[in-house]
Amino acid sequence: MLVAAALENNVPLIVGSCGGSGRNDQVDWMADIVRDLARKHGWHFRLATISAEIPASSVVEALNNGKLSDFEAGSLPSRETIESSTTIVGQMGPEPIAAALEAGAKIILAGRACDDAVIAAYPILKGFDPGSAIHMGKILECGALCAEPFGMDVILGTLDKNGFVVEPGSLKRRCTVASVAGHSLYEREDPLVQAGPGGSVDMTQTRFTQLDERRVRVSGSRFRPDAVYKVKLEGVRPVGYRTISIAGIRCPTMIERIDAILDEVRAKMMRYFQDEMPFTLLFHRYGKDAVMGPFERSFNSAAHEIGLVTEVIAPTQDLAHAICHVTTGTLLHYSYDGQKNNAGNLAFLHSPSEIDAGRCYEFSIYHLMEIPDPLSPFPIRLEDL
Repeated sequence: MLVAAALENNVPLIVGSCGGSGRNDQVDWMADIVRDLARKHGWHFRLATISAEIPASSVVEALNNGKLSDFEAGSLPSRETIESSTTIVGQMGPEPIAAALEAGAKIILAGRACDDAVIAAYPILKGFDPGSAIHMGKILECGALCAEPFGMDVILGTLDKNGFVVEPGSLKRRCTVASVAGHSLYEREDPLVQAGPGGSVDMTQTRFTQLDERRVRVSGSRFRPDAVYKVKLEGVRPVGYRTISIAGIRCPTMIERIDAILDEVRAKMMRYFQDEMPFTLLFHRYGKDAVMGPFERSFNSAAHEIGLVTEVIAPTQDLAHAICHVTTGTLLHYSYDGQKNNAGNLAFLHSPSEIDAGRCYEFSIYHLMEIPDPLSPFPIRLEDL
């Protein structure tokens, strides 16, 4: 539907972070879909694919040359960590997308991309202010989340030389100063600074003006380029195989002692499976500090039931399954002080109670890398269909 509408109306279609992570095979997968559609419908257009994968050797070189800096990882990665990462992608800015547009591409399938850059690339190419274009892109990439009542449908942005106007596509919604300005709190540590590839949008002078019942004008946003162009890197490496079990706890005496019980069971499992180390055993207590953890502020509300997710990560799926099975079986019949029933502590959501979730990964790279120019890490491939 999107490709047909784009070609019919001579409007470029741009997809960023293809497949979710934007790694090369996901870009290729989406390109195959577009090629199949072109053959089926007899469409002819120029297709651009933009790769965002960064070779580990380039990241190691950046580390050795002092061109890698911490973002939110807490420290720099080691060479071993970089080389053990199965995939590393860079988050491209608007420049590679604009270059593909300038080369005549009608459909652009980009690897990992900053969401606002996907929207801002075209207006920046056409000479609009980058501060307004990127700020507008940040709002539009969330759809009607900036409207009332909020939703996930269409939002329209219209740029001019003084800023931009946002308007919901649905007549059931409206944009207000509060709803549009409130979007500045979304995915942001600082509501006045929107950082991205190559610089930041400064919103200290941004103004929101209600034009009518449904539209809001945004003005005053300014782009502040960084002295050195940097892109965020995201890399992952495998840490094992995961098995989970989901159960409910309704017994008030068990809930009252749940922290101590889980500590005791964890210690017992570590002893029982000591020859199988290393593995990870986690308990997620939904109904008791599972979301905020140590940052939880509501300490006085006693839960009357808890949803307990037992999670095991081990070197093999069979071992993860076995540890999870023994752990939940131990909890099911665990004896503790004050217990009034001698079995059936857990109410399992599923049967079998253990669910094998396959291979799991952790972020290994979450850093900033200096690049010589905004295009160099993101090769563009053009294809006439």
